Amino acid sequence: MKLLRVGAAGAERPALLDEDGTTLRDLSALVTDVDGALLADPAALGRIRDAAASGELPVLDGGGTGGPRVGPPLARIGKIVCIGLNYHDHAAETGAPIPVEPIIFFKAPDTVVGPDDTVLVPRGSRKTDWEVELAVVIGRTARYLDSAEDGLAHVAGYAVSHDVSEREFQIERGGTWDKGKNCETFNPLGPWLVTADEVPDPQALRLSLRVNGETKQDGTTAEQIFGVGEVVRYVSHFMTLYPGDVINTGTPAGVAMGHPEPKPYLRAGDVVELEIEGLGRQRQVLKDA
Repeated sequence: MKLLRVGAAGAERPALLDEDGTTLRDLSALVTDVDGALLADPAALGRIRDAAASGELPVLDGGGTGGPRVGPPLARIGKIVCIGLNYHDHAAETGAPIPVEPIIFFKAPDTVVGPDDTVLVPRGSRKTDWEVELAVVIGRTARYLDSAEDGLAHVAGYAVSHDVSEREFQIERGGTWDKGKNCETFNPLGPWLVTADEVPDPQALRLSLRVNGETKQDGTTAEQIFGVGEVVRYVSHFMTLYPGDVINTGTPAGVAMGHPEPKPYLRAGDVVELEIEGLGRQRQVLKDA
């Protein structure tokens, strides 16, 4: 299933994208929202599947092309765990050694915006960068998992994530990476939360990103150093993962930081478009904060 949330910011309604890829179905009569509580409830998800199969779900007014704003596909995110330098080619372009263990940092849930919402260039920024990433959404509480297979069994679904970063804040201003990762609007998410049953192999997804129409990133999750299942397993040994938590699993090569000088960092007016095979597309216009 492709679950999403539509409407004005803070007033989104739960919806389902039909198999035709254009029609939105209203889920409001079945569920209050798309969140961790829903993802942890197999019976509720089953009711959505049954209603969709029977044709009972009403069409959402204004659905389809040119329809209402699409918000983040997940409400009330508990935490966003991020994995740094998790692609062989991205580590190489930054000159970093291949990590022996996953590198973990965090983004605050309030960085999340809709897939086509405006991204703000922070005040004083000189090095705002792009990163297309596969987001993993947890569906079952995970503690001390034993295997990568067990890690995959705790995944509810997947989404497109844009891990926007300010490299000067991240690297040159002291302390941890978090200062360059948590600026307002720095995590567009969506458009859909695609349930795990529709993604048989998360290590076989193509990711791409364009800036002002020029392709900057074009990679595949097969390049990940630590695959999705291993990432979930590993993280579960350092913190408990709950339904509705999100893991951003890293980005392939092609970020601005990896380009030769002068590096093409983002500026107000730039247009960023990104997509992951089967998970949908995003488009953001940048604006000064």
